[in-house]
Amino acid sequence: MRSLVFISNHRKGVFMFFFIRPLVVAAGLALCICAQAAKPAKPASAPIATGDTELAHNLGTFGETRLQAVVDRYNKENGGSMKLIRFEKGQKPAALNLVIRYDMADVLIQPKKFLPLHDMMAKAGQALNVGELSADLKAGVLDAKGRLVALPLVYSTPVLFFDKNALRKAKLDPEQPPRTWFEMQGMLDKLQTAGYACPYTSSWPVWVHIDNVSSLSGVPVMNAKGQLSFNGLPQVKHVAMLATWAKAGYFQNFGRRDEASVKFRNGECAMITTDSREAVDFRDASGVDLGVALLPFHEDIYGGRQHTLADGASLWAGAGHSSINYKQAASFVAWLLTPEMQAELVHSYGSLPLTAAARAAAKSKLLKSEDQTLQLAYQSIDGKGAQPGVRVANIDPLRIVADEELEAVWANRKPAKSALDTAVSRGNAVLAAKPGLKKAQPF
Repeated sequence: MRSLVFISNHRKGVFMFFFIRPLVVAAGLALCICAQAAKPAKPASAPIATGDTELAHNLGTFGETRLQAVVDRYNKENGGSMKLIRFEKGQKPAALNLVIRYDMADVLIQPKKFLPLHDMMAKAGQALNVGELSADLKAGVLDAKGRLVALPLVYSTPVLFFDKNALRKAKLDPEQPPRTWFEMQGMLDKLQTAGYACPYTSSWPVWVHIDNVSSLSGVPVMNAKGQLSFNGLPQVKHVAMLATWAKAGYFQNFGRRDEASVKFRNGECAMITTDSREAVDFRDASGVDLGVALLPFHEDIYGGRQHTLADGASLWAGAGHSSINYKQAASFVAWLLTPEMQAELVHSYGSLPLTAAARAAAKSKLLKSEDQTLQLAYQSIDGKGAQPGVRVANIDPLRIVADEELEAVWANRKPAKSALDTAVSRGNAVLAAKPGLKKAQPF
């Protein structure tokens, strides 16, 4: 039997909920990385296509500039003719398409418009050794036969970033960030007392507080019958905790994407939960002495801390293009998988390296702060339990529903249980109307 109890801070009106149950020490699984380094793919010595091969994206201005630099480097080193274009919904996908997390629904609902990556690489005569890729980064981009349908190019996992200067101002040890949400609450109270109007915020709320808090707590967002199930007691407890934090002024919600990251980068917020890749964006934050820690967990969850999820922007091949285009696209993919380019992507985008060789190369080129973020990210995704293919944040109609209901809770318009029940009910109605969205991948 389990009983639910809570500890309150009457001065702030903040409550922490706990399950009283035995804790089982989790045995961590070793991160599945190939022991032998992957050999770099040889770049082409001469132009391999006579026409432009397009790479479509919908990144912001900053991201587009960095991606253009990658494309320009490929063209210069390989005599290529890759061209960067904007990804437009409703139009035929380009030969290559960089799809961010919140656009995955476009792929899932129109699979015939995309070509499995392994198929494109084979037809172009380029090797694609899936075994070399870290197992934790392949979830959601493998088909039933274990073949790669897309390249998990810019993947990361949620962590906690904090401003060490803010902790010092609040008389807290900047080298001792919170391990658990309960520990974090006490620190947020001191940060508020020290004058911070925004002690804590979060980017990508559904990704962090639904998908990853669920995974970290060992509870699925979807059950074995293919129905959403993120309205269990652990999720309700967590969302209710954030609601009390919002009432007390500990937690500020600024938007559904990365709006909160701007606030942290400007020094307005002391702590933020967001993707590990944002260490790159925070490296030059004015007045911020950047610290990083694992995403906090609820220590009373049965089985203890499990693992977070890796996800992000993935590279998909569009169907219906010429063999010449596919040959150059495959060459570009092979070039991206070389350790040198993987290290460059880590430095420029903060992404997780895809192979053991790439991880070693990246480590030798990273700044100390970036290397710490990378190591914590790998530690965070290394844990027991399965890697679920379905993520609520990846399916746009579901994410919108979940965002609406979370915002209702944090604005004190709905209790957590009612909001999550409604989110699950509405989400299941969306899945019933569009069953293709349930698939972890489209092939």
